[in-house]
Amino acid sequence: MYNDNFIYVVILIAVLLAALGLNAFIDFRNDLNKKRRERLKWLSEQSSHTLNALAILKQAGCRADIVEKLDQHAMSLIEEMIALSPKLNMGAPDPNEAASAVEPQSLTSDRAIKRAQIYIKFAEKLMIEMARGGRITMQLAQAYKQELYWLSVTVVADGHINQAKALEASGASLPALSHLKHAKAVVVRAMVSADLKQTRLQALQADINRLEAIAQPPKPRAPRAV
Repeated sequence: MYNDNFIYVVILIAVLLAALGLNAFIDFRNDLNKKRRERLKWLSEQSSHTLNALAILKQAGCRADIVEKLDQHAMSLIEEMIALSPKLNMGAPDPNEAASAVEPQSLTSDRAIKRAQIYIKFAEKLMIEMARGGRITMQLAQAYKQELYWLSVTVVADGHINQAKALEASGASLPALSHLKHAKAVVVRAMVSADLKQTRLQALQADINRLEAIAQPPKPRAPRAV
């Protein structure tokens, strides 16, 4: 009788331990799946932002080496997504094709320019993150960051210049002149070397002078009293 009770107790303990082990395993799997879903969501968001940034940089005429670094980063994000969820492999996008598939927006409207600024700023931060992750040197990241900052400035200035051209073509000289002056102010305020600004400022000043002569012709002199 004593032996039977002992066996029942041992079996009961074994069942309880198995149940606890199974619950612990299920909890571990659930926690792992939760972290995996969160990581996939983050990777999806980051890859989407990176592909949009790639499309903007290409449209804005960014340096090829910066575009290449961003392209490599996008590919690493996509590869990690595939590793976490192999089913994605069938529809995994190529960064170049995906960036080309992003519908381009003419960088002339205020909305398109603002969007471009946001994604160029994203690319700036990304370069620093890549340096911290050891993928590029911090010195190179800072150089790229400065290059992207100037690209953002030129995108805004060019947006004003393009709007000025459209307005001038429609005969609205004064609004066109206002856009040119805004473009000049953007370049003047840019925190880059004077040499980098010089060519743009000279071209802008020439256009401003030309439009001022058209929009604000000199007043005729009053006839002399006899």
